[in-house]
Amino acid sequence: MTQAHETATKLEQAVRTVMRGQDHVIRRVLACMASGGHILLEDYPGTGKTTMAKAIAKAVSGAVFKRVQFTPDLLPSDILGVSILDPKSHEFRFQPGPVFADILLADEINRASPRTQSALLEAMGERQATIDGQRHELDGLFFVIATQNPVEFRGTYPLPEAQMDRFAMQCALGYVNADEEAAILADQVERHPVDALSPAVSREEVVQLMEAVRAVRFSDELRHYVVSLVSATRGHREIQLPASPRASLALMKTAQALSLFEGRDYVLPETIQEVAVDVIAHRLVLEPEARYSGTSARSIVAGLVERTPVPV
Repeated sequence: MTQAHETATKLEQAVRTVMRGQDHVIRRVLACMASGGHILLEDYPGTGKTTMAKAIAKAVSGAVFKRVQFTPDLLPSDILGVSILDPKSHEFRFQPGPVFADILLADEINRASPRTQSALLEAMGERQATIDGQRHELDGLFFVIATQNPVEFRGTYPLPEAQMDRFAMQCALGYVNADEEAAILADQVERHPVDALSPAVSREEVVQLMEAVRAVRFSDELRHYVVSLVSATRGHREIQLPASPRASLALMKTAQALSLFEGRDYVLPETIQEVAVDVIAHRLVLEPEARYSGTSARSIVAGLVERTPVPV
């Protein structure tokens, strides 16, 4: 466990050299990766979503990084791959797509059509891809970082509920304060800091980190607490589509990973409360009356966290 915590610390410190003023989000994104989940970064243009993904990929030695710029004309085969006829052997040869990577950046994912978006469903949910009837296993370090801008609606396709449910977490970076923004300008006088970033950990160390996360102790009382939090979304008068057991699993695994990053081999209720909104809120579909009244899914989940009894 000590070795895993050292790996987590080195990885976190490496990304922090590139991302100023985002320590809180960096830890959550890395914890999401260590838990085996995928993350959706939704924020305004220019806040560093793409830079975050590049920094994480460069900090991991030996990791295969692929970026897909989602556009309306993007096809599922552009993501998954395609079988090409070899003129010499007269046999079809599979050409893997960018989904066969350790870290995949799905940039502006909501600009692609629903058909193309759905190409990632199987890969994100089951870590495999079926092309031309053949199943292809994805690597154990398969981590999707998807981005989208919340203010642009022209030429975009909202992610369907099933796609949103595949993301373990949804986070926003937000704007940094004036001093940190001035430091960002200073960092980029000669070149971008991500270009100077050296690998901090190996791909094998990250895989070991993911295995260590599963060994973090999670008591039966906390399991029931997680289920109570997620179950509270069911039957809620303002929620049309509540959270499923997949949300409970994501909340448990993310809390385990975050605990390891904090240097503990056990989970506290406070850690669950800390990530509950980011794990649950994006999966919910609110009733029209709630949306029109200005209620948000995040505020509903925050209220449920406050009202749900904490195990003692």
